[in-house]
Amino acid sequence: MLKDIDPLLVPELLHQLARMGHGDDLAVVDANFPAESVAAAGAFGRVVQLTGVGVEEAVRAILTRFPLDDFVAHPVMRMEVVDAPDEIPPSQEAVIAMVGAARVGALERFAFYEAAKRACAVVRVASEGRPYACFLLKKGVVFF
Repeated sequence: MLKDIDPLLVPELLHQLARMGHGDDLAVVDANFPAESVAAAGAFGRVVQLTGVGVEEAVRAILTRFPLDDFVAHPVMRMEVVDAPDEIPPSQEAVIAMVGAARVGALERFAFYEAAKRACAVVRVASEGRPYACFLLKKGVVFF
């Protein structure tokens, strides 16, 4: 255990966050997302598992150590609901409120899959069973 580090930030996740640079993406996805196949195509090659929490708690913990990119309009991208791209499902509401709606863009489902394949890591929130609880977080600059 480390002091002042959220216990949800398991060692494997901390390692991935630390190795990412400005502009790199982190996929945070729900239990229904095809995380294994998407991660296999990505830079890290495997899934980081978080259990016992929902996507809101996972993103909140990640953002304690992960700055969002201030140089892009939408440092957070959400997966759109199929056939209802403007709908915001309950699984996304808390994260959007946390980061601010103006900072959140959207990607069609299959475009989201392709973007997640380019992410540095895929974090599956295995206890999150609600659909569309899927986000891409773009890392910002860490100022010393």
